[in-house]
Amino acid sequence: MENTINTDRYRKQAILKEFGTAGQEGLKKSSVLIAGCGALGSVMANYLARAGVGHIRIADRDFIEKDNLHRQMLFDEGDISKGLPKAVAAAEKLKGINSGIHIEPVVTDITSENIEGLMSGMDLILDGSDNFETRFLINDASWKNGVPWIYGGVVGTYGMSYTFIPGETPCFRCFIHEIPGPGTTPTCDTAGVLGTAVGIIASIQSTEALKLMTGNRGALLKKLVYADPWNGIWKFFDLREGIPGCPVCSRETYEFLGRERGSQTVSLCGRNSMQVTPPGKSREILPGLAARLEPLGGLAWNEYMLRFMVDSYEITVFPDGRAIIKGTSDPSVARTLYSKYIGS
Repeated sequence: MENTINTDRYRKQAILKEFGTAGQEGLKKSSVLIAGCGALGSVMANYLARAGVGHIRIADRDFIEKDNLHRQMLFDEGDISKGLPKAVAAAEKLKGINSGIHIEPVVTDITSENIEGLMSGMDLILDGSDNFETRFLINDASWKNGVPWIYGGVVGTYGMSYTFIPGETPCFRCFIHEIPGPGTTPTCDTAGVLGTAVGIIASIQSTEALKLMTGNRGALLKKLVYADPWNGIWKFFDLREGIPGCPVCSRETYEFLGRERGSQTVSLCGRNSMQVTPPGKSREILPGLAARLEPLGGLAWNEYMLRFMVDSYEITVFPDGRAIIKGTSDPSVARTLYSKYIGS
């Protein structure tokens, strides 16, 4: 890791009056958790690595597929052929982009059990997730530990972003009171997603992050941004007033952190797939599982994940026993396949 700022690398950024040498030094000393490295997360990781953020921790549960490539800017077809998880593939790319910073990939699902460990030592959390449960969890952890986080979400041709700062702004529960019920909100699976909309929202998130890390809090937008580039719509909403009796920022109760675990079986955004997470502590299972499943044929695995086909289902297993089962949106089918081929 570089001990001094490389003036050649960052010169055109550091001469900005908004940055200066002090701002660039602030980036170097900053640590950021990117929670999810799909569409938004990959763009944010790219920007922040190039800007010189000193420590970027990338937490993501998923692997790369071809239908990711139109919007997940760090990845290419070679990453798919190598069978790399998103966090690992992103880290490899970013280390080639900027060898003077610390890139830390963590291949994991973000849960109530690990969120506080993942954010330990971080100055900021950037939301690259694809579901409300993770965002409610991030919000709880943010307020409990006093760490700002920057929300982002995109579906169809539009997206939104807001910077949440404990003690200074309302929290996410003031904005969205409860997790929307199944089928009540559009998803990328039902509405698609415009790659350029992703780029715009991720750019807003990244810019807000740069403001915080360079000590420019006065420049923060302080409003919820709604952007629909396809239809040329930009709106700004004032969220400065929290709701009375908010369970998080008013009553300081963190119900999502208090859960033993998140959902054991969850649908994944943008594909006909289910994720199954076993209870209990993580354990290394891939070598033994590979030997047991070898008779099925068509098995491929490395230290990061194992993949095989059963009938019309593609099953990807990670070292901690978590599995993504592609080809079904039925939790009972996913659990049955998991129990039959992987075990309890």
